[in-house]
Amino acid sequence: MEIHNKYSSIEDWLNSQANYWCQGSGSTSDGWFWILGEEMIALVESWIDEVNEAHKNDRRPCSVLQNRFKDYFRPELLQSSYFVIVKVLPMPKMPELREAGLGDFMDNEDQLGGITYKDTYYLVPDAAGDVGIHFHELVHVIQWRTLGTRNFIQRYMEEIQRFGYSEKAPLEQMAYGLQKTFEEGVVPFDVEKKVVATL
Repeated sequence: MEIHNKYSSIEDWLNSQANYWCQGSGSTSDGWFWILGEEMIALVESWIDEVNEAHKNDRRPCSVLQNRFKDYFRPELLQSSYFVIVKVLPMPKMPELREAGLGDFMDNEDQLGGITYKDTYYLVPDAAGDVGIHFHELVHVIQWRTLGTRNFIQRYMEEIQRFGYSEKAPLEQMAYGLQKTFEEGVVPFDVEKKVVATL
């Protein structure tokens, strides 16, 4: 992949964040996409930690879903994963992310039933009773744990840049695919094992 040397009006910010414009297929609308620098990823992680801390007292352990998800998820995983029901999903509104071509993700909150940050996922009231959505978000919890926080952020954002916020993005494709399998009522399977083997 070739680094593009043309600077924009936010050159100073680009340099400080160590982000680069790169040319490649499936990129942003102007034909370029971003590689998120370490400082940008750290900023996103810090925001996530603040959101999770702010909702710590409102979260519920996923162990309350133990009977529904028996033989799909380990009890230990459900006990150490959480969900919060909120009126509006918390989304990062950082201008830097919009500049990086991630507006599609940032502006999609009204279309989403849930969003996962590390070991905690957030659901709007209409989605809270849908076990399929809980299943979907728990797949993301496993992805976060398996890849590690910064690797997940990097990969997820790059996939959105390439494919848009859609089922074509591989991490989302995995979650939607496993959710569909669950909803079809197949014989229970070890979701964590499946996710880890696929990543």
